[in-house]
Amino acid sequence: MASDALPIDYRCDADVSDAELNTLFAQSWPGHQDRSFRPVLQTGFTSICAYSGEALVGFVNIAWDGQSHAFVLDPTVTPAFRRQGIGRQLVLHGIAAAKNAGLAWIHVDFEPALRGFYQQCGFQTSEAGVIQLASFTPASTTCASTDHCLFDNKK
Repeated sequence: MASDALPIDYRCDADVSDAELNTLFAQSWPGHQDRSFRPVLQTGFTSICAYSGEALVGFVNIAWDGQSHAFVLDPTVTPAFRRQGIGRQLVLHGIAAAKNAGLAWIHVDFEPALRGFYQQCGFQTSEAGVIQLASFTPASTTCASTDHCLFDNKK
């Protein structure tokens, strides 16, 4: 970062707008479609925003199960501010918030190319499973309560 650049200010649960987040995500994720972030921000454990002056340059959402597990989601840094440690600091702030709240675990899923980044944040690699639901065709199933099932095994 240049010596005349503004310092990065990290804010937990900032009053960030949909417009700011959609701009950040559009700069950072090809194909991003504008959406409301209100449901994410209202139900998540915490979110951390990185600002340079008043410009949003980074974001991470920390979701949770309401008890002991937190999840790192959507760490994002605008391209012009990458490779300055901002993403790492966003994740570390999220980890600290979860630890300070007494949560027992924090999880993250990532592509192999990001293994080094997450190891630098303190994560240990473990096996996990994942399903991309858009391309998944479930087998028929039965549920104990049909009030909560979307499909059944009737043929």
